[in-house]
Amino acid sequence: MDFAFDSVTEDLRERLLRFMDECVYPAEAAFHEQADESGWSPPPLLEDLKDEARKRGLWNLFLPGDHGAGLTNLQYAPLAEIMGRSPSIAPAATNCAAPDTGNMEVLSMFGSEWQRKEWLAPLLDGEIRSAFAMTEPDVASSDATNIATSIARDGDEYVINGRKWFISGAMNPSCKIFIVMGKTDPEAPSHRQQSMILVPRDTPGMTIKRGMTVFGYTDGDHGGHAEVIFEDVRVPADNLIGEEGGGFAIAQARLGPGRIHHCMRLIGMAERAIEMMCKRALSRTTFGKPVAQQGVVQDWIAESRVRVEQLRLLTLKAAWLMDTVGNRGAHTEIQAIKIAAPLTVEWILDKAVQVHGAGGVSQDFPLAGLWAHARTLRLADGPDEVHKRSLAYRELKKWM
Repeated sequence: MDFAFDSVTEDLRERLLRFMDECVYPAEAAFHEQADESGWSPPPLLEDLKDEARKRGLWNLFLPGDHGAGLTNLQYAPLAEIMGRSPSIAPAATNCAAPDTGNMEVLSMFGSEWQRKEWLAPLLDGEIRSAFAMTEPDVASSDATNIATSIARDGDEYVINGRKWFISGAMNPSCKIFIVMGKTDPEAPSHRQQSMILVPRDTPGMTIKRGMTVFGYTDGDHGGHAEVIFEDVRVPADNLIGEEGGGFAIAQARLGPGRIHHCMRLIGMAERAIEMMCKRALSRTTFGKPVAQQGVVQDWIAESRVRVEQLRLLTLKAAWLMDTVGNRGAHTEIQAIKIAAPLTVEWILDKAVQVHGAGGVSQDFPLAGLWAHARTLRLADGPDEVHKRSLAYRELKKWM
């Protein structure tokens, strides 16, 4: 195997690293101060960062094909890792932030011509944001076939009724379009009951009920999470994405790339945590010697390096398989990294917090926020247990 980056990736890595050093890291303190003041609105300085990223050719890097930068998953992987070092800022500044990434992929793959013109184009330009409304409070949404929101055909319209929560990005005033998953035919086979439909933010009957906190964080700099109520919401039939009953398949096509993007960024978070842990351990003294000379701390640092290297190799393998044999062919590896990455990075961040002492849980360092983000990803896009169940079945099936 060749582990070297190709010339395209190397060029983009160098440009992105400069962007992080010159623009992103210096803006972090002011960004979070503005986020605290602006509530659910994006910090004003984000627009300046977006303009700069565009000028540097660091825009829509995640999206293959004509709509994006045309990169493969393997080319994008090290770039997403770099962005993950500052996950509140870098992905949004380069128009590579969830849930917009997944929504743009859905529209580019399954959207009609008018849907792409009306909604994909402004998303690609960074003019608007979007939300993906799937999770529900009244059912176990880890099983997507449980989704209960109703999408009923009525002449030339669909009528939507239901309740969603933890809808990422929904609190951002720039969020103008929702992709909503619900049931169009409860009597169909379980994987053909669901459909996806576009609902503009200002549609009568759709109410943003409240913002949801995540481990106490509003997560406003990510666009927030919301509980959303749909009461007799009517949209034109043309707003349906793809065909009736295609929602589950679209969700799987959307979530595969989304899962690997999360894992790529998590590796960047882990690298930053290791860097911070080493610097802190070298700068502090306890019981007459540097913290870095304490055996337990050396064990944490060594173990962190081993774990992150293992994780990177598995993630790169998954990316390579997605490029060469498709998402279905990479199913095992995608599930494996989705299980391994959040848990591994959560462990590394926990040790970095411990080395920082009280400072590690404070707002003076990014570690607490990064830990909350990593822990949340053990639930987002499917909890650990669901992926383990599916992966175990796949292994057992070989011997049935």
